[in-house]
Amino acid sequence: MKIAVLGAGNMGLSFSKSFLKYELIKPQNLHLITRSQIKKEIIKSVFPDSEISSFNEVKELEADLIIIAVKPQDFAFVVENLTFKIPGKSLVLSIMAGISIEKIQKFLKHKFVVRAMPNSPTLLGMGITGYTAAEGISFSELMNVERLLNSTGRSVYLEDEKLLDAVTALSGSGPAYFYYIIDAMIKAGTEMGIDENLSKLFVKQTMLGAYHLINNSDKSLEELIKDVASKGGTTEAALKTFDDRVLKSILKDGILSAEKRAKELNQ
Repeated sequence: MKIAVLGAGNMGLSFSKSFLKYELIKPQNLHLITRSQIKKEIIKSVFPDSEISSFNEVKELEADLIIIAVKPQDFAFVVENLTFKIPGKSLVLSIMAGISIEKIQKFLKHKFVVRAMPNSPTLLGMGITGYTAAEGISFSELMNVERLLNSTGRSVYLEDEKLLDAVTALSGSGPAYFYYIIDAMIKAGTEMGIDENLSKLFVKQTMLGAYHLINNSDKSLEELIKDVASKGGTTEAALKTFDDRVLKSILKDGILSAEKRAKELNQ
């Protein structure tokens, strides 16, 4: 299999590293295409045996799978300035937020499109990706795509493309929500007099431990909360403040705003 990646940014390079790490493709069958001439040499140092090009250097593209990894805001500009045609038999895999299969098909004049939404933990092979596909793509082709996506973590097939905007808001943007909460907790620690590095250690280890408890317990989240929040205790005082300030509703509204923005990107 030959793979071309249009837009060799963090996500495109992350995918490429995973494919090579698990030997799903040979280095010489990977073609990374970037808009930045400056980045070419940097990318070449990381992928010495692969082909590295800028967009305007590619006159003809040979690839079984073409991954569209540019920012959704840049997609129209990139398409208008392509110096090559998408081969008719190639499968296109888009990892752009918000841009629908129909719009990708229209812009590229190409019908074989798979749309996926990964998240940043794919950088460590611990991501999760929701994906769906246009009509006319065979089961074996989808299995090949899923095999590639699973090299970056886990993947889930969705029959309803509309759910991808929700996936974008929930897991695509999700890591940032956790970083935001962790940052607030660390700052609270320093305000209480704990050294910043020590505060980071306490918070990060707490998050890690809480994750493993969720993953290895049969209890519901409500039950796990009750296990920590004893009557009249410190945790209950914190939770009461969160409820009084409707923190849960604020977080939910923020996630719904992310979904709304994902839908706007397709306009």
